[in-house]
Amino acid sequence: MRAEREADAGAEAAPASRVVLFDFDGVVLRGDAFAAFVRARLERRRWRKWLGLGLCVPLLPTLPFTRRWAVKALIFAVLCGLREDGYRRLARDFGIELVRQPRRFHRPALTRLRQHLSDGDRVIVVTGCEETLVRSIFDELGLRDLTILASRLRSGRLGMRVQLHNVGVRKIESLKGAGVEPPWAVAYGDSAYDLPMLREAAEAVLVNASPKWCKRVERELGRSVTRVHWH
Repeated sequence: MRAEREADAGAEAAPASRVVLFDFDGVVLRGDAFAAFVRARLERRRWRKWLGLGLCVPLLPTLPFTRRWAVKALIFAVLCGLREDGYRRLARDFGIELVRQPRRFHRPALTRLRQHLSDGDRVIVVTGCEETLVRSIFDELGLRDLTILASRLRSGRLGMRVQLHNVGVRKIESLKGAGVEPPWAVAYGDSAYDLPMLREAAEAVLVNASPKWCKRVERELGRSVTRVHWH
């Protein structure tokens, strides 16, 4: 009984793992993975390219105010007619292809991520990239057990459509839905979409940010941030 009590006391005394958050596009990956997927699909299926451009034409008089809708039209053209199993196969294949391309990743980011895991931190990738695509990338990188909270698609009448776009405050909602409450120890980000995530971090880390953007973020947060330059 005494041994059991000592074991229980030891377990209670053990510190909880630190929570460390990573954005993906622009932080781990150079560029935007889903945008690269869209471009590749448009190049390989030219009729989809013309469909997407055709959908964008009515929006031209109001651009750039409706740029978001133009992007959605191109994404619709890429996903049109796809069912879930077909999309997942294409996304997994493209994720593997991205990993095999040279200079696609910020190697210091992967080194830092693996170091956090080695230190016993709970590392979570919180990204606006689509779930199947980003999962296939980390699987191919040998990080199969990594926790990922990402955007999701679902099947619709005309093909796949957005179910959740995991950006901005939705990243916080996704974390809370996964049982992760703020504050967290460290958050790595590179854009305005990451501000809610950075605000709740004990240490906010900006990746490859310009001095102007760093100053803006520091004003928003009311404190200094850590700056890293990963190439």
